[in-house]
Amino acid sequence: MIELVERHTILAVVVGSRAYGLSGPGSDHDRRGVFAAPTRLFWRLTKPPTHLDGPLPEQFSWEVERFCDLARQANPTVLEVLWSPIVEKITDLGQALRSARPAFLSRRVEQTYGAYAQQQLTRVANRRARTGQTNHKQAMHMIRLLLAGIHVLRTGDVLVDITPLRSRLLAVRSGEMPFDDVVAWAAALQEELAETAAASSLPAAPDLDAIDRLLVRVREEGLP
Repeated sequence: MIELVERHTILAVVVGSRAYGLSGPGSDHDRRGVFAAPTRLFWRLTKPPTHLDGPLPEQFSWEVERFCDLARQANPTVLEVLWSPIVEKITDLGQALRSARPAFLSRRVEQTYGAYAQQQLTRVANRRARTGQTNHKQAMHMIRLLLAGIHVLRTGDVLVDITPLRSRLLAVRSGEMPFDDVVAWAAALQEELAETAAASSLPAAPDLDAIDRLLVRVREEGLP
């Protein structure tokens, strides 16, 4: 099945620290992509996979329908793929997917980004209580998620490259910033996230009609 990624990828990008502007000499190349399985494969009892690993290390791809379903739910990991500044491959359908980016955005961002960040903070705090050790990298990404959520609610644009805050975020990752200060920063950002959502011009729900039009085009072009 990996040939679906090799032959039918419509969008391939780099995410992670290299896209965030937080990379160092040994940083991984975290690759994410979207493939469009040929339409006739859906006429069988066994459907194409919704996602695949590989073929490169640290590479993960979604079938376009699954990708759109996650994106409309304001999944932070998926939305970053649409806004990554490092594009390794893009086809005409990939361009159409990126052109449809506004259709996926809604005020659901407050819930998803806020919940993801809170989950990570809880994991970090629980580990500290259990072992006395702090996962500083996880704490940094918790802060980054909150910053990104505030940005998209305020601007309608997903923040990926966070270079202007690089030094402060790296201080979190290195443990240079005291954990109590990290928790206080997170609390202030959670409050700002709620306030920004209340004033956001984003719609309450994604534009499902526009997303459906995109998927119909993909399936029509996927016929021989």
